[in-house]
Amino acid sequence: MIAVRKPAELEKMRKANKVVGDALRMIEQYVRPGVTTMELNAILEEFIVAAGAKPSFKNYHGFPAASCMSIDEVVVHGIPSLRVLKEGEILSVDVGAIVEGYHGDAARTFPVGKISAEKQRLIDVTRESFFEGIKEVRAGRRLGDLSHAIQAYVEAHGYSVVREMTGHGIGRNMHEDPSIPNYGAAGSGPLLKAGYCLAIEPMVNMGKYHIEIDSLDGWTCRARDGQPSAHYENTVIVTDGDAEILTL
Repeated sequence: MIAVRKPAELEKMRKANKVVGDALRMIEQYVRPGVTTMELNAILEEFIVAAGAKPSFKNYHGFPAASCMSIDEVVVHGIPSLRVLKEGEILSVDVGAIVEGYHGDAARTFPVGKISAEKQRLIDVTRESFFEGIKEVRAGRRLGDLSHAIQAYVEAHGYSVVREMTGHGIGRNMHEDPSIPNYGAAGSGPLLKAGYCLAIEPMVNMGKYHIEIDSLDGWTCRARDGQPSAHYENTVIVTDGDAEILTL
């Protein structure tokens, strides 16, 4: 069942997502060669707590950190570590926060120093695919209209959309109905209603869409062919007009 949020709930969603958006804008200045992902995670956690929020990823189903740090071929759910960032890599940072019992969630992919034109194009296309999709998000449209718009944009640029990992509804829980694939048929899926809260997150691979989950840590999701992957996410509110993007 997809929840329609009341105005008082939406205000709490706005607060939680402002913390997340602010955290991602803040951390960008620290993403550079020589920094460890564990250091970045610590900065983010301190920022979220100082803002009066709680990191929603930490201890979620046993996840050990306040953020996901995914480098190059890691699609999502990379665990922060003592791994040092290197010039030319790309880093996806995914963050969640809870305020007054409601969740915020967003992700960005950042360059580490100077990166190749190919990697920059991957980041750009992934981000723009979100904005292509968001054009379809309004009451009365179908969820598949969003999914199809993202897939069409990504594939027109020669990249592939990850199948197994999806966006999701969000509110009192970090993951709620509906599941939001980044691929699908226009005109399919649930009818969107004003008051739905959605975390829309294209995950785009430079190569094939196939992924694999690390058998040791059970979290790290990688592109099976080892080629780079980018991730871009915002939490939005469905309205009768243009969607309200909460994490920008």
